Amino acid sequence: MDRIHSILSEYWGYDSFRPLQEDIIKSVIEGHDTLGLMPTGGGKSITFQVPALALPGICIVITPLIALMKDQVDNLKDKGILAEAIYSGKSKSDISRILDNCILGDYKFLYVSPERIGTDNFLLKVKQMKVSMIAVDESHCISQWGYDFRPSYLKIADLRLYFPNVPVLALTATATLDVVNDIQEKLAFRQGANVFKKSFYRKNLAYVVKYTDDKLGMMTNILDKVPGTSVVYVRNRERTKEIAEYLKNNGIAADFYHAGLSNEIKDLRQNAWKNGQCRVIVATNAFGMGIDKPDVRTVIHIDLPDSLEAYFQEAGRAGRDGEKAYAVLLYSDADGTKLKKRISDTYPEKDFISNVYNSLFNYFQIAENEGLGITYPFSIVNFCKVFHFNITQTESAIELMQQAGYLELHEDTDSQSRFVFTVTRDDLYLNKTTDIEDNVMSTIMRCYSGIFCDYVYIDENYVAERSGLSREQVYQTLVELRQKGLVNYIPLKKEPCITIQRARVDLKYFSIPKQVYEIRKAQFMNKINNVIDYATDRIHCRSRILLHYFGDDDSANCGQCDNCIAQKKGCVSQQKHSSIRETVINTLLGNNGPIAANDLLKRLSGIEEQPLKQTLKWMLDNDQIFINQRGEIELRQKN
Repeated sequence: MDRIHSILSEYWGYDSFRPLQEDIIKSVIEGHDTLGLMPTGGGKSITFQVPALALPGICIVITPLIALMKDQVDNLKDKGILAEAIYSGKSKSDISRILDNCILGDYKFLYVSPERIGTDNFLLKVKQMKVSMIAVDESHCISQWGYDFRPSYLKIADLRLYFPNVPVLALTATATLDVVNDIQEKLAFRQGANVFKKSFYRKNLAYVVKYTDDKLGMMTNILDKVPGTSVVYVRNRERTKEIAEYLKNNGIAADFYHAGLSNEIKDLRQNAWKNGQCRVIVATNAFGMGIDKPDVRTVIHIDLPDSLEAYFQEAGRAGRDGEKAYAVLLYSDADGTKLKKRISDTYPEKDFISNVYNSLFNYFQIAENEGLGITYPFSIVNFCKVFHFNITQTESAIELMQQAGYLELHEDTDSQSRFVFTVTRDDLYLNKTTDIEDNVMSTIMRCYSGIFCDYVYIDENYVAERSGLSREQVYQTLVELRQKGLVNYIPLKKEPCITIQRARVDLKYFSIPKQVYEIRKAQFMNKINNVIDYATDRIHCRSRILLHYFGDDDSANCGQCDNCIAQKKGCVSQQKHSSIRETVINTLLGNNGPIAANDLLKRLSGIEEQPLKQTLKWMLDNDQIFINQRGEIELRQKN
């Protein structure tokens, strides 16, 4: 343990660990499988980086976040620590070089995506490495009860087969009790495993819900009142651009971000925001994970998220420096209805899913009992255009089929570059070419066969290495040769692909299991209802609502959320509200039917008028009572 303190001081310059960090590190060094639940900004990376430096061998870090991989690898290299990352965009030769260096060299960290660990090449190479520990970031993604389940995470347990005695450290910022148990089961935690949980309470972060139909005006007003960096979350990609333009037109430096942008543009915008050149980033939920910026003063949600887990994690990106910050949710009456529509979008009817399944195999021209293991490039836009499907529901249908094991969707897969000569070998020598063109063509002819007959896959990095040129020179030369009509060259590009996991079956044998559809749909509905309840609650402390959701029932009122402040200003107390609500319900039940509003107020004349009206409004907002067509107040019958 003395060693880990010297490592912390030597590489990070800290004299002591934050709460829970040392407990987690000690558990890992002692060889225990460990789950660490630490809020956003709680210093999760230290808990695997320090023990990995203290142990002999390499630490495999599994994370879906490319931004986190890049940031942490760069930071480690700046400290003189050998680290590498494998993510989409790297060539096969680069990946092989990295893996070989991890086998032969003195590397301490290898960052990979969960999809990568299932590939044959990775498994072949990783078995030859001396692995000290396996760190799984965003580990809630392995749980079907989590808010961001990813089937690729289930492959991590297979990796453990090669390293049965190597400790696994799972980390997440948000997890309910069900998810905590599921993580341990899915990662095959051994006996003696430890779970460490840090309180999710953030004393510097005020949770606020603003009820408004003018969300853009309210957003601008908040940004005017609270200076500093901000993130504005919306659900729709197009809206990110619209709102960023709105802010710029109102004199606020802003830009937009979503998953559909190129990696280069995303990096530029992230860096501009991190460096203070851009004050506000308007983004979908694709932004923020793994990006460490401590001085975010406001996180504003214009649209409701799908779950309190997602909201808590996104809101928690505000105020990581410990200074006062605000997490603001803008809510209008239509938001609940919009969010509930997400249920049918995310879980379309089973007949529709069957239709998508059948159409998908027709699209790929796969006959019954065929297709197993084959990968096809896939454009969902084109597919939906051909079969006249709704894109949102089709995406959900494919995701459900993936969870049921019928196929696997690979987003932004790198397709290899292809090359073929369009002239004969004899005609090639009749054309005037430059020395660099001759060099590239002769190198390709030495390295690849059959290139005068049909397309072959080539690797520009390999051609560059063999020809003594840079990759950019090889690329430009091939483009010029194509323009001269001597070759056909199709450069590497990113495209989604689908791998068929089960051969095509007759529709009567196709089914989505209850575990994947009915149970998860019910869970999704519950999550959405929890979000709506949070947004419409005008009585309870918002911090306590969130903490209770994650199993922390010992917290006190925060004193700084909108509900706490309203109570301080003389609004009805929680205890009085509960008492009045119970009286209203009993009065309506005792009447055996609805009561005219004025009659109800007369019967409850012993209650102070203002608290009674506030409670009745809350009961209306939360659908506990309603006013019928005759203007009478009636109890809502719950199904």
